[in-house]
Amino acid sequence: MDLLRSLPLGLYLEQPQTWLHKIDPRVKFAWLMSFLTSYVLANNFWRVLLVVMLIITTLFAKIPRRVWRQQMGWLLMLSFFVLAIAAISPDAMGINYQPRLPANEQILTQPANSNNVAPEETSNGQKYSYVLFHKGPVRVTRRSLDLGISLSSIIFTVIYSTNLYLLTTAPEEITSGIESLMQPLRRLKLPVTEITLTLTLSLRFIPLVLEEVQNLFRSVMTRAINWKKLGLKGAFKVWMTVAERLLDNLLLRAEQMANAMMVRGFTSPNEHRVQWHDLRLKALDWVAIATLILFWGIRLAVGTKV
Repeated sequence: MDLLRSLPLGLYLEQPQTWLHKIDPRVKFAWLMSFLTSYVLANNFWRVLLVVMLIITTLFAKIPRRVWRQQMGWLLMLSFFVLAIAAISPDAMGINYQPRLPANEQILTQPANSNNVAPEETSNGQKYSYVLFHKGPVRVTRRSLDLGISLSSIIFTVIYSTNLYLLTTAPEEITSGIESLMQPLRRLKLPVTEITLTLTLSLRFIPLVLEEVQNLFRSVMTRAINWKKLGLKGAFKVWMTVAERLLDNLLLRAEQMANAMMVRGFTSPNEHRVQWHDLRLKALDWVAIATLILFWGIRLAVGTKV
């Protein structure tokens, strides 16, 4: 089991360099925020369209298949299970679903149906049914299906858009872009440099956490522990010991990182600033900005929830 390959959360893809890597981190951050906010008060058509856009972007960017195949597969499977569970779950309406026409339609009088349109039909002649599928204990209604599509698409969009951003943007670029965007907050005397430095360290710490979890998991598996003889209580003690060891290792790594920074003189971020990247908008960035404006235009035109 290789967590660094099977679960590449927060890891940066150094090679190959795709066109997504070359876009300014501030522009990519604006795209990320657009994906994370545009589904608010949006219809399901737009939410499903966001999922399709993310998949097409991954394929069009020519990111190696080994990088995104397993993670996208797990996310799609998770979204499908969320959709299935939400669709067959009660929709919380708290009503009984009964046909609007009585069993004997002959008792209907002409004045009650003066428009010559059956109560179960819409204005265009199509039959309407709130319950889409009902067989035994399984019942799918329009509201439950709508909730299922909404939840599953939001889960995929939030997780995969964030991972795609981290995959194609180096941690130093992320912090440089966020620091550039947060410059107006300096007037409010907010510690912008300290915030971005903390963000840089946290992004660098994610691979270390995955590496420690992977090493401890392998150490447990190589000892060939007989879990049946241990029982539930014994297994709980083993995993508690592993969790305690993981915490000790992570604290040791954090202390080593802090000592390395202090030795190099990074005692105050305002005095020891390192300019990681020269942020300048290029032709590809302006194309991405124009596309983002088109993105929000389409969102307002066809994605607004009625």
